[in-house]
Amino acid sequence: MDDIWNRFIENLFGRLDGPLHFRFFMQPTMAIIFAVIDGIKDAKLGRPAYLWEMVANPDQRKELMKLGWKRFRKIFILAVILDVIYQIKVYHWFYPGETLVVAIILAIIPYLLVRGPVNRIAKWRANKVAQDIQAKNRA
Repeated sequence: MDDIWNRFIENLFGRLDGPLHFRFFMQPTMAIIFAVIDGIKDAKLGRPAYLWEMVANPDQRKELMKLGWKRFRKIFILAVILDVIYQIKVYHWFYPGETLVVAIILAIIPYLLVRGPVNRIAKWRANKVAQDIQAKNRA
């Protein structure tokens, strides 16, 4: 079992400077761009922060997961495809567990971590602008 963990960790860090290492920058960037767009949409629609709502409201969790999956599935699938290509090129073998971990790290985690804070910042900004307009109208 220790051999599997050691191989997993070595392979994971080996991806950082091997072939196709650009994906460690491009895929999280794409996920963040999607998260920013969705966070701003959430703020305009008055929705709560995405990850917080998923954790705090189990009744809505399934629907929220479907909504999020629609947005980041392309990035996730691309991460899986690129990791499979990387593994075949470098190891001449395919480790599905490693592929899933890499795809989750590159696509899902950045999306989940960014969407909620962008929503809150956009709401704060919209409230600030509205307060400034009201202050100008009173003066």
